Formats: sequence, C-alpha cells, structure tokens
Amino acid sequence: MELKSINPANGREFASYPEMSPERVAVHIDRCQRAFADWSSRGPASRGRCLARAAQLLESAKNELARQITLEMGKPLAQARAEVEKCALVCDFYARQGEALLQPESIPSDARRSYVRFDPLGVILAVMPWNFPFWQVFRFAAPALMAGNVCLLKHAANVPGCAVAIDDIMKRAGVGDDVFRTLLIGSNRVEEIIAHPAVKAVTLTGSDKAGSRVARIAGRYLKKAVLELGGSDPFIVLADADLGKCIAAAVTARMINNGQSCIAAKRFIVHKEIASRFRDRFTTAVSLLKVGDPLDEANDLGPLAREDLLGELERQVRLSLRKGARLMCGGRRLDQGGGFYYQPTVLADVKPGMPAYDQELFGPVAAVIEAEDETDAIRIANDTPFGLGASLWSADAARVEKLAAVIESGLVFVNGMVKSDPRFPFGGVKRSGYGRELSHYGIKEFVNIKTVWVG
Repeated sequence: MELKSINPANGREFASYPEMSPERVAVHIDRCQRAFADWSSRGPASRGRCLARAAQLLESAKNELARQITLEMGKPLAQARAEVEKCALVCDFYARQGEALLQPESIPSDARRSYVRFDPLGVILAVMPWNFPFWQVFRFAAPALMAGNVCLLKHAANVPGCAVAIDDIMKRAGVGDDVFRTLLIGSNRVEEIIAHPAVKAVTLTGSDKAGSRVARIAGRYLKKAVLELGGSDPFIVLADADLGKCIAAAVTARMINNGQSCIAAKRFIVHKEIASRFRDRFTTAVSLLKVGDPLDEANDLGPLAREDLLGELERQVRLSLRKGARLMCGGRRLDQGGGFYYQPTVLADVKPGMPAYDQELFGPVAAVIEAEDETDAIRIANDTPFGLGASLWSADAARVEKLAAVIESGLVFVNGMVKSDPRFPFGGVKRSGYGRELSHYGIKEFVNIKTVWVG
C-alpha cells in the first residue's frame, strides 16, 4: 500500500510514499524506547534549546512548508503560512516556559519535606488529522517533548508529505533520530501501536467516531488517552451585539480553513430582534467570498481536502433543505478543474432534525438559528452532543460572562472568535473529547504526577 498526496485543487496525485512494514514499525518503536532514557535525562534546558531551534527552522522555511500544506489539503496559502508561524510560536513558548512549568510543587505536610514532581511517561503515540497538518502535531509535540517524552506520529493518510517534513524539522532541530519518529501507516494499524508495551499513552485529534475507537483500544490496554475531537460550535449573538464587528468575525470564524476546523463557528444562534438583520448582512458578506486555487492569494477559500468530504457536505445540505431549511446563498459544488470545491453557503430557518442542526458540518456552510431570548439561545447552544468552543456577542460583557458559566464547552470567547493559544488550555467536553492541550495543563497531561514524601 502507498500513502498518496492528492492535490484537492485539481484531484490529481502528485506524490506517493510506501507504507512501513510491521517489522520496520517495530524497529522504530524499539529505538524510540531506547532513546527515551537519554532524552529524558537531558534536562529541560537542553530540551528547550531543541524546541527553540525547531521554531527557527519553521520560521525560516515557512513559505516552502506552507506550500506543502496547501498542495496536500487545500488550505489558502496565507492561512497555511500563518499555521507554520503558529507552530514556531508554540515551540518558542515551551522553550521559554517549559522548565518553570515542570518545577516540583512543594506541599506542606507532616513530612520533613513533601512535594509533587512531574516525570515523563515515555513513548507517546499521536494520531493526527489533515486539517491543520502542522499545528495539530506541534500543539501536542512541543509540550510532550519538553516534558521529556519521546513521540511517535501517525499522521492522516492524505498528508504524508507534511508528516515527512515535520519529521525532518525535528531531526534538524537536534532532538535525535528516534526521539520524534513519523510512522507512515494506515489507520487500520493504530491498534498494533497502542498495544505495544513500550507505548505509554496516546493522543488523537479527529472525529468523535475516531476518538471513540481509540478510546476503546486505549482502555483495553489501560493506556492514558487525550482526545481532541469534533465540534459544532455555537456563535451566539444577543440583541445588543455590535453587528459590524460581529459579522466580520462570524465570516472568518465559519470560513477559516475552508470551513474545516473543529473550533470553527458552525451554528449561528441569533436573538429574534436582530435575526433578520444579522442573516441578511451575514449572507451578503459570505456571498462576496472568492473561491479558487488556494495558491492564489487573491482567493479567500480553496477546495475541501478530499472528494468524500465534499460528497458528505453535499448530502448534509441537500437533506437539510429537504427538511425545510432555507438557502440564502451557495448550496452547490463548483466545477473548477476537477477540484473539490464547494460554494460558501448560508442556511436559514435551521431546526432540530436537520443535519445542519444535529451534525457537524465540516466545510464552508453556516447554519443560522433564531432564538427567542438569551435563555433560549443558551438552550440551543447546549443542544448538541459536542462541547468544544463557543462565542458570545453582547455589549454587556458582565452579563455574557455569567452566561459563559452555563455553556457546555471547553472554551468560551466573549466578543471574539474561538481560537487556540499556547497560554490557555485547549480541549472540550461531551463528544468533543477529554483532556487538555497547551498551557501548563497540556504539558502535564503526559507526565507521571508523582508524590514524594520525605520523613
């Protein structure tokens, strides 16, 4: 079997990579296990210097790496460049802050001395997605490596070139050949990796279905797991919101990465007093977006990453319309040179029972839902199996901070779009997963939180 790079802008294969044999994978895991002793003993200052070097390499090669991202999964080139820059940021953050975050915590007790220390676990498997093929990896790898772990990467099958490029950056940064290792294998072989005695934990970013499968496997072998899964994030607009700022953010929040982001705003829940104004202005702004070749920076949106994703989005929109949703703009695929393009789309009058209400729409389609009042808006926001992020818009910041307390999500942004930031923990609840990445919480997910009591 080969892992193929297919350009979603034209549907043509441009590179292929042979899948690793089970024997070769076993050798790599064994080498990673042996490399752990040296890497973990190097100390945080030494590990931090490697991460700082990785940040420099990412920054210097960002144009080349951004092009690789765009060619493999269709992200607009400027956004791909920003993704690489963000990877450099997270490496630099942990290079500077990691040692302090890992300092033992003294705890007064009946002992002469007692404290908690944070020791690395060992070999960690990361199962990563295609939609942010660099950021998702570095978001995990920077804190995991800083903590003294070694990493195995099983990347999405449609971005093997990105996986190889990340592997090269890590090695050039000085972490060592076996401290970070990419495994070019299919998803059907994840269980064999998790089951390996050397692998101590697993993290996955992906769909809730993929997360459920990995959680079952990890549970079977009693391995720690962190899951960052899908979302159907609410974007709540109360009657006193500043519509000018709100709509500009709404367009970006829904259409970033061609609409293929777990924390993209997907359900726009708007107070009935301003619902028609919001809907009309939002529709106008969305309809002005330019779709085309993602390498052309004049375009706002590129294609979806794969043809099957395009077909699924078409099905969800078609069924929502059949059940009574109203098409405000878009609503069909675009025939552009064999690529997987879909029009930026707004659906109004979205109700329960429609895919646009009940399911995650992973593409440039926004669902507008009218709420009776702010209580009803929060009810609708929570009426989802997901709980990743939420955005709340109102002129009364104190009031919406109170509302933020009852929203069932891992992140709430008031008068701003949801985003990830190395300084803050990132993760969700319900079917959006469990565990946290980033900040001091993320670096402590894959450590042994060890009590030491000295009498």
